[in-house]
Amino acid sequence: MDARVNPGHDHMKAKRMSDIATLEAEILKGIAAASDEAALEAVRVSSLGKKGSVSELLATLGKMTPDERKAKGPLINGLKDKVNTAINARRDALKNSALDARLATESVDVTLPVRDSAAETGRIHPVSQVIDELTAIFADMGFAVAEGPDIETDDYNFTKLNFPEGHPAREMHDTFYFNPREDGSRLLLRTHTSPVQVRTMLKQKPPIRVIIPGRTYRSDSDQTHTPMFHQVEGLVIDKGSHLGHLKWILEEFCKAFFEVDQVKMRFRPSFFPFTEPSMEVDIQCRREKGEIRFGEGEDWLEILGCGMVHPNLLRNCGLDPDEYQGFAWGMGIDRIAMLKYGMPDLRPFFEADVRWLSHYGFRPLDFPTLAGGLSA
Repeated sequence: MDARVNPGHDHMKAKRMSDIATLEAEILKGIAAASDEAALEAVRVSSLGKKGSVSELLATLGKMTPDERKAKGPLINGLKDKVNTAINARRDALKNSALDARLATESVDVTLPVRDSAAETGRIHPVSQVIDELTAIFADMGFAVAEGPDIETDDYNFTKLNFPEGHPAREMHDTFYFNPREDGSRLLLRTHTSPVQVRTMLKQKPPIRVIIPGRTYRSDSDQTHTPMFHQVEGLVIDKGSHLGHLKWILEEFCKAFFEVDQVKMRFRPSFFPFTEPSMEVDIQCRREKGEIRFGEGEDWLEILGCGMVHPNLLRNCGLDPDEYQGFAWGMGIDRIAMLKYGMPDLRPFFEADVRWLSHYGFRPLDFPTLAGGLSA
């Protein structure tokens, strides 16, 4: 029969083409309306997914007659291509839009100066720097660094250091005590770094050459005192050590630390329970316009205490004072830092003010060396 005389066949063909055109318009409308990639993906799944509308149309091709497949195949495949093209174009548009929005919120003003790196802006605290300087100086003389706990026993902090019970020097230290333990003994925050001398002599046989930097604690606070401060002590124990060695070490230290060619020092008699004889050391200086210069002038400034190790201390640590003798010295790290670098008040050392630290601090890579200059 001639198709031209079958009006029903022409009507069905026109309806199918109309359905495909309508579906195409609906899908393209959904793609254009997708506001983000999640919405676009939903449109893709509903049209091109396994159970999508376009996929269902493609599945009907296998059931069609060759003539129907020839007529509808290009239409359905053309619909699939148009949908794919529209989805890819919309996805690119959404990505570009998202990038534009991100650039708008994360814009950088390239006219602003570049911020310095942490290595440029960070500063080493003067106390840390001075401890490094002390270590460099005494290491060059053959000294090791010894350390001990901040929380000590009364025995190590006082008794073994020749402070008998009831000794007035115990009261002078204004000690921070912990609550009594079950046996009645009390731990304390060490009032000096001298307990490390005891610990070192108890575990190490002479000869001993150590310096002991560290934190110490006393109940005191004013322009030149804080409840927590830093000390460094030196200890030498040997069979032939004497005051001449002590004086030479202290003189060489002062010349290296204050970076002067010559220093004049005077030793005055004093008293410390753990040394005998005991001395306080003054260094020559000149005071001018609020500054102190060492190695010149006619004035004097006390900087440290020292002496020969007391025989009782040697005995308390299991050493025979008839065979061994030694000397020790101690000074405040914060105080010598103030003297060297012209800091008028001790309290800002511990106030964590970034402005103060940026002024008095040291660059992180400026390691002190004797060859290159301690504070170069």
